[in-house]
Amino acid sequence: MNKHAKRNLAAGAACAVGLGVLVAPSVAVAAPITVDPATTAVVNLLHFNDFHGRLDVDETVQFAGTIEQLRTDYPTNTLLLSGGDNIGASNFTSASQQDEPTIEVLNALELSAAAVGNHEFDQGIDDLTGRVADLADFPYLAANVTVDGAPLGDGYETFEVDGVTVAVIGAVTQQTPSLVDGSGIVGVEFSDPIAAVNRVAGALSDGDVANGEADVIVAEIHEGADVQLAADATQEEQSAALGSLGGFMESQVEQLSAEVDVVFNGHTHRTYSWLSPAPGEAEALRPIVQSNEYGNLVGQVVLAVDRETGEVSVEVIANHERSAEDAAALAAAYPRAAAVQSIVEEAVATADVIGNTEVGTITGPISVPLGSNGNRGEESTAAQMVANMYRDQLADEARGGAEIGVVNPGGVRDSFLYEPTGPETEPGIVRLAEANTMLPFINNLWSITLTGADLDALLEQQWQRQADGSPVPEGTREYLQLGLSDNVTYISDPTRPIDDRVSDIRIDGRFIAPDEEIRVASASFLMGVGGGTPGDNFWAFAQGTDARDSGLVDQDALLAYLGENPGLAPDYTVRHVDVTGLPTEPVVEGTEVTVQIDQLDRIRSLGAEASTTAQIVDASGAVLGSASVVVNEDAEGAPLTTSAEITFAATLLDEAAEGATLQTFEIRTDNGTVIPFQVLVAPAPVATEPPVETEEPTATPAPTAPGGDDDGGAGGEGALPETGADVSPMLWLGAGALVLLGAALLIAGRLRRRAE
Repeated sequence: MNKHAKRNLAAGAACAVGLGVLVAPSVAVAAPITVDPATTAVVNLLHFNDFHGRLDVDETVQFAGTIEQLRTDYPTNTLLLSGGDNIGASNFTSASQQDEPTIEVLNALELSAAAVGNHEFDQGIDDLTGRVADLADFPYLAANVTVDGAPLGDGYETFEVDGVTVAVIGAVTQQTPSLVDGSGIVGVEFSDPIAAVNRVAGALSDGDVANGEADVIVAEIHEGADVQLAADATQEEQSAALGSLGGFMESQVEQLSAEVDVVFNGHTHRTYSWLSPAPGEAEALRPIVQSNEYGNLVGQVVLAVDRETGEVSVEVIANHERSAEDAAALAAAYPRAAAVQSIVEEAVATADVIGNTEVGTITGPISVPLGSNGNRGEESTAAQMVANMYRDQLADEARGGAEIGVVNPGGVRDSFLYEPTGPETEPGIVRLAEANTMLPFINNLWSITLTGADLDALLEQQWQRQADGSPVPEGTREYLQLGLSDNVTYISDPTRPIDDRVSDIRIDGRFIAPDEEIRVASASFLMGVGGGTPGDNFWAFAQGTDARDSGLVDQDALLAYLGENPGLAPDYTVRHVDVTGLPTEPVVEGTEVTVQIDQLDRIRSLGAEASTTAQIVDASGAVLGSASVVVNEDAEGAPLTTSAEITFAATLLDEAAEGATLQTFEIRTDNGTVIPFQVLVAPAPVATEPPVETEEPTATPAPTAPGGDDDGGAGGEGALPETGADVSPMLWLGAGALVLLGAALLIAGRLRRRAE
């Protein structure tokens, strides 16, 4: 078949708009397209991403049923594709059995091909290319991955669909080394996924491959934009949200080869089905689709291919919500869904035996935000509990002598719910299955020594940047909130320049000096120990010294911690707040300062309530200012953050202070949060009595010539008379000295606050 150099997608897209199917329906199955089969081939592409082994007796069968419904109108013309992360970070049903039931489910659904996701590397390259590849009846594709310099497979697979050749190219995020334990990917390199897809697409279009020329090229790229849209968002809404994005989305739109007809994304767990501009002809368009997570949505793109010219047009682009129909009915209607049901029921039964052991008790829910790990930019009760566990389990010198614990936000995957779930008969029970789901990665726990300056840099790197210091691509997760043990506090000002936003770090109530050494407990993934690089772009861990393996894995440590702490309670107080408006120069005692304080509560942790009042107090405990706490809502009217604006008068408790000195204040809420910070405060000027005027001026004495000074210098000929007026220059000199002293203290104070 002779293909045009650029496929014209505009004509088909216009047709789809006319049919009204570009607005994704909320129920499966759009009307099938009608073509002349003699002149036009039809290709039905179905897609999901980030399934993460979410096996559930009802939902997994409903997911399978949705796929089968979308196959119905195109029974022999359908390819089922995955955007990666099929396994890893799975629920207990799958994780307790090494994700084998999940791979069996995908085999039963006759998955055609999958891009490799970063989580496919969780247990290392040997596990992926050995055990996982042996279990899967479908190819894993990774065009941008090499192992010891050799490609990890072809990176593509071709399929014959309705008389045309469809090529699927897979690629994975280039950030993978910062997302998995480096010890498992030694010798593995991840190149630019866009460049890799373009290279393979060029070869497929030229016929320069063993399988010959491809008529349709599909890219499955495990990377995406961090923009969430409704499943039924209009094309106008999607263009407004996605069209101005930079970073990876811009690269896809502008740099991905015109030979690529359809693009599916993953990794960011977002939802979009955008008919995007494409390179080449002015009116050219192509689909870019991502379908949420965990089988919640199934993406669909239906193509019409002119058999004579090779022109490809898009007839349907949609994200379909998972069917809500009865799982048993779906299994009865569709053989593949029935096979999935059987696999999942057996897996659940096996996991129930393994996971129903009680391992701890809680007095309230200990959760990630809103019960989901999707938002990694805020504190949570679960992340702090895990950080406390790291610290306490590694506190013994034999385990590493940890003083604080730090956890990456993506490392805590689920919540401990207080109300009974599964086989539980009373509230507050934590089962082995729940513990595994919270920490599913089986990371080794290590301790390392960081200086105060290193810890400051680590907290600054929550505003993400790459290894060379440049910002991460726009549209990716640009801020990640570390979970900290409850003995660490700090403040930040996100309006300040990058790398100058964090200050006032305290551990166990004391400010930390830049050269002070701190033993930090965390997971091997985040620290990058054992031959890897620090995870989630927290590069400051590379500066650490004296790294020690505790001999514990996170799951075993969590079970020990739960056993040692029955009745564990959620902590709704926060370890850090954003503060804007703090003075950057010394302020005079009594000066009023107004600050805006944000992130006062973990309002989106389950069971949390907003504080009502926030105060600023000085070191004596005196309340200097207070304000009511405001609850800020999201677009749906749900609580999102809390904040307060407080005006307080700066106090100077050291009456003997002769210049500006650092004074400690605290932010307190009625929910129990206490966050200390410091401000440079100078003494108020001492009032002096005005000179008393007399009726007659005092006679001016004659100047006294100093002995031996004949050069006209000070005190010599021409010197000012020594009168009461000479006090004025001395006052000016004294005032200048105070200003210089205040400036020096300001610089020293800021350096101290930065390091702390």
